[in-house]
Amino acid sequence: MAGYRIVGISFDHMHMGDLLRMVHDHPGAEIAGIFDPDRSRMADAIAAFDIPEDRVFTDLDACMAAAKADLAILCAAPADHAAYTERLAAHGVDVLVEKPFAANVTDARRMIAAIDKAGRRLAINWPLAWVESHVTAKRLIDEGTIGDLIEVHFHDGNRGPLYHLADKVEVSPEEVERQKPDSWWYKKAAGGGSLLDYLGYGATLGTWYMNGTAPLEVTCVVDETPGIEVDQHSITICRYARGLSKMETRWGTFTDPWTIQPQPTCGFVFVGSDGTIASPDYADHVTVQTRARPEPTPVPADPLPEGRRNPVEYVLGCLAGGEAIAGPLAPDLCLTAQRIVDTAYRSAKEKRTLALLP
Repeated sequence: MAGYRIVGISFDHMHMGDLLRMVHDHPGAEIAGIFDPDRSRMADAIAAFDIPEDRVFTDLDACMAAAKADLAILCAAPADHAAYTERLAAHGVDVLVEKPFAANVTDARRMIAAIDKAGRRLAINWPLAWVESHVTAKRLIDEGTIGDLIEVHFHDGNRGPLYHLADKVEVSPEEVERQKPDSWWYKKAAGGGSLLDYLGYGATLGTWYMNGTAPLEVTCVVDETPGIEVDQHSITICRYARGLSKMETRWGTFTDPWTIQPQPTCGFVFVGSDGTIASPDYADHVTVQTRARPEPTPVPADPLPEGRRNPVEYVLGCLAGGEAIAGPLAPDLCLTAQRIVDTAYRSAKEKRTLALLP
C-alpha cells in the first residue's frame, strides 16, 4: 500500500487521539499535519505521536496547503461538520468524519454534495462498527440464523462524554463538573446531548442490520434536567412495516461499557421470525436462541479480518483498491439514519409521533 498522508482536523471530539493512533500504527500511513484553532488542545497528540512543529497548524488552509494530504480525519463538533467538510472537499481530499454524521439532515446532504462535487469519498465512523460481537451478529442475521429480522433493540451510552479522554484515559468527577459549563457536549447549538451522541449508533447500525430499510414513523421522549439544556437520556421507538424497534441513549450509566458492562446492558438485541440474538458491546460472543434450539447458546465472536479492523485501515484499503465506502460508514446509509435522528429530535421537542422526515 502506498504511503498515505493523513491530517487530523479539529480536536473537539476526544476520539481524534484514538484515530491518530491508528494512523501512527499503520505501516502505510503517516500523520502529515494536525489542525485546531486552539493549539493547546493538540498538545497531547503532539507528545504522544512526536509530531514535529512544522506539521502543527492553527490555520486550516495553511495545514492543507502544507500537508498535501490524501485523507482528512474530521473530529469537529457536529454543528461544524458541514462547513469543515465543504472546506476540506475544496482541497481535494477524502474525508473520514467521526460520528455523528452531522447536526441535521440538511447538513448531511451538504456534506454529501460537497464530496460528490469534488469526486472524493466520504466515510462516517461509528466505533461500534468495529466491535466483533456486532459484526458477528450481522453475519448471523444475513445467514438467516434467526429468520427475517423484525426488531432491533439498542441501549447504549456511558457515564458521560467528559469522563474520558483519548485512549479512554479517565477524568475525575470533579474535573468533569468543572468542564461542563464550557463544553460543546452540553450546548444545544453545538449538537450536544446523549440523543445526538448515541442515537446515530443505533439508527445507523440498525439500518445496516435492516439492509437499508427505513421506519415509517418515529416517537421519542427525552429527559428534561433543570439547569442542563441538552438531554442525558432518550428513548426512541421506530415503527417499521414489519414491527417496532427501540433505541435508547444514556449519559449516566452506572459504569462505562468498555470497562464494566452496566445494567441495563449496553449493546443490541435482535428479534427475528425464528430466533433472537443478544450482542453486548465489546463481548467475546453473541447469544443465540432459535426455534430449533431455544436455550440461549453462546456463539464466539468472529475476529475482524485484516483490512477491516478499524476505520483508518478500512478507508485506506478502499482508497488503495478504488472501492466505494460501504456498510455502516456509507453516506447513503448514514443519511437514512440521520433522518431517524432528526425525526426523533423533533418528536421529542413536539412531544408527538412523527412520520419519518424526508
